[in-house]
Amino acid sequence: MSHFAKIENGIVTQVIVIEQDVLNTGLWGDPKDWIQTSYNTHGGQHPEGRPLRGNFAGVGYTYDAVNDVFYAQKPYPSWILSKTAWTWEAPVSKPEDDKIYRWNEETVSWVEITP
Repeated sequence: MSHFAKIENGIVTQVIVIEQDVLNTGLWGDPKDWIQTSYNTHGGQHPEGRPLRGNFAGVGYTYDAVNDVFYAQKPYPSWILSKTAWTWEAPVSKPEDDKIYRWNEETVSWVEITP
C-alpha cells in the first residue's frame, strides 16, 4: 500500500492509503489528481534512501508541481522556505541551549519562556 495526496489548486485536500491499481480504476476520481507521498520523508530526508517529494503530505500542505515537492503552510510571515529541506525556517537562528523559546513575530526574534 502507498500513500497518495489529492491535490486541488495546488493544495492537499486529502491523504489516503491505497494501491496504485485501485486508484487507477477511477473510483476515487481522476487518478491525475492524486500524487504519491512517502510517510518516511520529512525535511528532504528519508531514513532508507532517496526522499520522495520533500515531505510527507498533510491536509493543507502546498504541492509545488514545478519542484515536485510538498511543504507545510507558512507559520509566520517572516519565515523563509528552505529549498533543500522544504521546511520553513526562522530568519534568526533559535538559541542552542537548554531553555525553552517561542517565536515572536512582532520582534522577529526568539523569546525565552519562563516558568
